[in-house]
Amino acid sequence: MTARSRDEEHRAATNLELLFDLCFVVAVAQAGTRLVHALAEGHTGAGIAGYLFVFFGIWWAWMNFSWFASAYDCDDVPYRLLTLVQMAGVQVYAAGVPRAFDDNNWMVAVIGYIAMRLALTSQWLRAAHSETGEAKRTARLYATGLTICQLGWVGLLFAPGDMKKWLFLVLVVAELAVPVVAERRHRTAWHPHHIAERYGLFTIIVLGETISAGTVAVQSAVDEHKALGELLPIAGGGLLIVFAAWWIYFAVPIHSHLRTNRDALPWGYGHFFVFGSAAAIGAGIEVAVEEAVGKAHISTAAASAAVTVPAAIFMITVWLLHSRHYKVTLAQQLVLPVAALLVLLCTFAGAAAVLLAGVVSALAVAVGLLLNERDPVRAE
Repeated sequence: MTARSRDEEHRAATNLELLFDLCFVVAVAQAGTRLVHALAEGHTGAGIAGYLFVFFGIWWAWMNFSWFASAYDCDDVPYRLLTLVQMAGVQVYAAGVPRAFDDNNWMVAVIGYIAMRLALTSQWLRAAHSETGEAKRTARLYATGLTICQLGWVGLLFAPGDMKKWLFLVLVVAELAVPVVAERRHRTAWHPHHIAERYGLFTIIVLGETISAGTVAVQSAVDEHKALGELLPIAGGGLLIVFAAWWIYFAVPIHSHLRTNRDALPWGYGHFFVFGSAAAIGAGIEVAVEEAVGKAHISTAAASAAVTVPAAIFMITVWLLHSRHYKVTLAQQLVLPVAALLVLLCTFAGAAAVLLAGVVSALAVAVGLLLNERDPVRAE
């Protein structure tokens, strides 16, 4: 298991990586479902906190696998079997999301995490066995860091209930520090184009889950309440938001920006907010549907905010990570920040808030296209 070349031509995601990504659909859906229940009952603070906690585990497990695979995917039998173990761990983690979210009981989730981490640590040890020099040291640092952090997660199970969330934050910082420390002297051979594609594919999967969640919510509401007239604007606005989010994300060739760890690590870490907000849009659409048919115990503005806030966060984060590196003029730079502000203002538009937010999102795409034709973005 030696490092692959960073200059490898036509590097693309493998079928196994796509299958691995699909395992996370269940985990994302579980997190979104719990968020819907919390927001619909008016438990906004607890719901958002619980969502961020459980989504971190989903995102970090996916990210660890993706960056390792970009550097060391040898696609032999041991690699495939260890990936299978990680996929099983994802399923166990997903099964533990409701307990972790509702009861602060992380037992099942941590068991799933242990399975994922044992497999990934084994992969890094395989790489360390095959590598030499600084590459061997980096692989060993990764394996050591993963093991120490995993011991911390196991210790979290035995901490008092009121301390778990604070210790969780400490462990999050430790997890984020592992790649920074491990790659301080030697950069692993991750492939810029491959990494950009992997992140793009997972963004599509999360947006697809958002469409699915919205569709199921509308179907259930129609079956129970026959309120199609109230629900069509929400469904239409939600679809416009998701389509605009896809267009905005893929508008620039971001792989050409990912040259060094100094650029790539903040970009990769920042996708916690991209993925998390994209999935939360679907949860927000469900909340808006429940409020429209009288099932949610919150105001119309609060239900609308469940859609507009994550949509605005998505726009701002994509601008910070992607667009601002390629926009030339001030007008181009302002499109997404202004659109995000206008989407937030749609919160107070009453029953038409989601539809109006979708229209604003679509207009942001249209304005961006017009400005790019006038002053083209920096391309490759």
